[in-house]
Amino acid sequence: MENTTPEFFEDESDLYEHHAFDVDKGQSPLRIDKYLMNFVENATRNKIQSAAKNGSIFVNGVPVKSNYKVKPFDKIRVLFTHPPHENLLVGENIPLDIVYEDDTLLVVNKPAGMVVHPGHGNYSGTLINALIYRFDNLPNNSSERPGLVHRIDKDTSGLLVIAKTEQAMAHLSLQFAEKTSEREYVAIVWGNIEEEEGTVEGSIGRHPKNRLQNTVFLGDEADKGKPAVTHYKVLERLGYVTLVSCKLETGRTHQIRVHMKHIGHTLFNDERYGGEKVLKGTTFTKYKQFVDNCFKVLPRQALHAKTLGFVHPKTDKFMSFDTPIPNDMEQCIEKWRAYSKHQGAEE
Repeated sequence: MENTTPEFFEDESDLYEHHAFDVDKGQSPLRIDKYLMNFVENATRNKIQSAAKNGSIFVNGVPVKSNYKVKPFDKIRVLFTHPPHENLLVGENIPLDIVYEDDTLLVVNKPAGMVVHPGHGNYSGTLINALIYRFDNLPNNSSERPGLVHRIDKDTSGLLVIAKTEQAMAHLSLQFAEKTSEREYVAIVWGNIEEEEGTVEGSIGRHPKNRLQNTVFLGDEADKGKPAVTHYKVLERLGYVTLVSCKLETGRTHQIRVHMKHIGHTLFNDERYGGEKVLKGTTFTKYKQFVDNCFKVLPRQALHAKTLGFVHPKTDKFMSFDTPIPNDMEQCIEKWRAYSKHQGAEE
């Protein structure tokens, strides 16, 4: 199983480890520059090749060139002469939509396009940069991320709870781990979902061929991922797409995106999972133009973290927050609503 967590250390030659991978036993021979492009988000081939040229890519402890062929069980380390940016947090005065705040926690409505924490390719403009500008001494979570109890993807909008004290971090993290927090998302997905509601269960782990995607593992392969459960309910049928509510029992990376794709209903305009193509509908040019216009109105995956509920760490009272569907998603829904009515009138 690959370890894709960036690590941080210093050795005698003042090199810092950014990424470490253990290659799967089923890996077919592949040039290391191509292999790493599938693993390291936002890394260009040029960047990887120049790292190899500088002797910064090691396989089994030995520096390799970019044409080295990766083999099963290889241990890969990518080193650089400066520390990973995610360990150099800088406060930035970025506006935040704070829905609720007290001395223990705050609830933020994150806009689409904002990265939650610094990482490869995104070292500024993140939610954490905004938080550490505003607050001193935020408690770190188990991944050393100040204040973060949970996260949502860059292009997903919606609600996040931030812990201000160690006690709040421990209390809230436990609620998320024990699945007692409540989270409801609203999504537009491709296709007309037959059932009014249902549950998707399937372990989620890294896709074996595309490391920037996650996928569902079932049966004998279930241990390749972590257990995940998503409950969905149809809110509105809009012809070739469906508006759904998704409630999470678990919080895996890309969970809704992966689970909905798994049941044949990829999120609308979810580029990473193939939702930016016309997956349902007609072959007419006019229809393709309509879908393109929807993509322009909503240039991201159609996913919004709408409600969030948890027990307050200090008062022990259950708190629930709700935020409206953002404008870009609302405009897209309106377009599909008008289109499906027009289609219905023609039939």
